[in-house]
Amino acid sequence: MSISAKNLWRFLCAAAAIILMAAALNFAVDPLQLFRAARLFPAMYSADSRMQNAGLIRSQDFDTVFMGTSLAIHFRQSDIDKALGARSLKLAMTGSNSREQNFVLAAAMARRPKRVIWQMDDWIFRDAPEIDSDIYVPADLYRRNAKGIAGYLFSGAMARESLWLVARAIPPFEPVVARLTNGVMFRFPISRVDDINTLRPDFDVAGFYNAKSAVDTFRRITDPARSSSIAEGYNYDAMVRNFERDAIALIENNPDVSFDIYFAPYSILHFVAMRDASPATLKIAHDFAAYAFPRLLQFPNVRLSDFRDVKDVTHELGNYGDVIHHSPATDLKILSWLAEQKYVVDRAKPLASLERLKAQVDAYKFEP
Repeated sequence: MSISAKNLWRFLCAAAAIILMAAALNFAVDPLQLFRAARLFPAMYSADSRMQNAGLIRSQDFDTVFMGTSLAIHFRQSDIDKALGARSLKLAMTGSNSREQNFVLAAAMARRPKRVIWQMDDWIFRDAPEIDSDIYVPADLYRRNAKGIAGYLFSGAMARESLWLVARAIPPFEPVVARLTNGVMFRFPISRVDDINTLRPDFDVAGFYNAKSAVDTFRRITDPARSSSIAEGYNYDAMVRNFERDAIALIENNPDVSFDIYFAPYSILHFVAMRDASPATLKIAHDFAAYAFPRLLQFPNVRLSDFRDVKDVTHELGNYGDVIHHSPATDLKILSWLAEQKYVVDRAKPLASLERLKAQVDAYKFEP
């Protein structure tokens, strides 16, 4: 064998050894807790919900799943548990669509939860790519198929995370490593499940959630140069089709699971912006609710709450960081409403809350 051939052989053997070592390290540390709950090393978590949820579903004990968008992302599991007497798992994903939510919820159903609390709105039912074409959702990690497991174990990026977690577990290194773990260099900076995607203690709540923020957003989105964005994603036929595929099918396939579905308390300015800048979009939103509410209430395992007409909250603009996202104080109110079964939609009058909302929107006069 020539020298060049021997060198090539040595290189290949060394490369294979490094790859196998990385795979062994990832399996032993298991940063995502995809195989088991953390035992050898302290658990750490990522703010990337679409990735982290695959591990949470496998590693956590829960009887209640909490799903939603950015309107549900800042809830604390401990608050959900305390208010609702549950052992919850928050799987909310910022900007998520119904196809993504359905996929993640279906994976969670394999753990047989008793209850799903699902924050819905009309916008989640917009058209979206197939899951395997969604670059943000690591679908094969949820499926735990050969492709997903191999990609996880043989990932160099994940090996770096594993080494970091090992270093953090060594007492002399822990303070230095903890200071460097900031979520930018490393993907697993959070040490408690309860802190995943929650607001930091030093977050300026009053500086972010205030009437000025809501009004400024209203003016921006109703500016004729930008108002076309209000209609993005609003196609009635597509929304109904996606609603049937992603929400109704999941409910039908899990008759033993209780679904607590609620429509979040958007500020009144959200609907007024539609009224003033895109009336056709407002009609689609109303028509979709008129379809979805009676359809959901056909199922005995569904309880539907509509918070969109709770005037004490939705007309108090200081509760909002824009025209949609509500404050942490409103998060707690939502949990109390769910616990008290307040604002539950009457099966005999499924459109009553929608009619109240329509009347509020028609009557509202924007006075900066």
